[in-house]
Amino acid sequence: MDVLTRPEATPIVFVVDDDFSVRESLELLIKSQRWRAELFASAQEFLSRPRPTTPSCLILDVNMPELNGLELQKQLSDRNDMPVVFISGYADVPMSVQAMKAGAVEFLTKPLQHDVLVDAIRNAIERSRDTLRLNSEMQRLRGCYESLSQREREVMALVVSGLLNKQVGGELGISEITVKAHRGQVMRKMNADSLPELVTMAARLGLRTTPKV
Repeated sequence: MDVLTRPEATPIVFVVDDDFSVRESLELLIKSQRWRAELFASAQEFLSRPRPTTPSCLILDVNMPELNGLELQKQLSDRNDMPVVFISGYADVPMSVQAMKAGAVEFLTKPLQHDVLVDAIRNAIERSRDTLRLNSEMQRLRGCYESLSQREREVMALVVSGLLNKQVGGELGISEITVKAHRGQVMRKMNADSLPELVTMAARLGLRTTPKV
């Protein structure tokens, strides 16, 4: 079941670092920007936290005992709504390349420059907010589609593939008038104002929108 997302809620900045002084310093910086801060001393502790439904990002230390930052990033690969900003005690080019290839927003070395870190967090939060908006729209779209009857889905699939009402009726063995009635229900339930808009919705849902060969 989809989780209701809240793109406009106050962003959360998660910090995962085994150094208490780093966590404490970052908490003050995050709160100074009026973001929420949640601090974790280990990757395992962070993984036990329920997935957020608000804009968020993760400030992640690379070098931690047991489960390190890169390993945690790999476990979070399906969470594209929570961008990662890596921090490290030393510059390691191969490690930073690996992190960036896996989708990290930034790879920063300690001591951290606060303005650079704030910019990185801000960019990450905007990316998170955009992703949550898209996810929310897809949830709404899937909900509309699920409200259609089986016959309405059949009519929709044929209409968006380019068939006329008469052709749809021929395919389904129903009258043109009945097709028009189902088509009207599809447009209403999908909140589509035009056929091109319905075609766009179908494409986003992964439905065939080109005529069968």
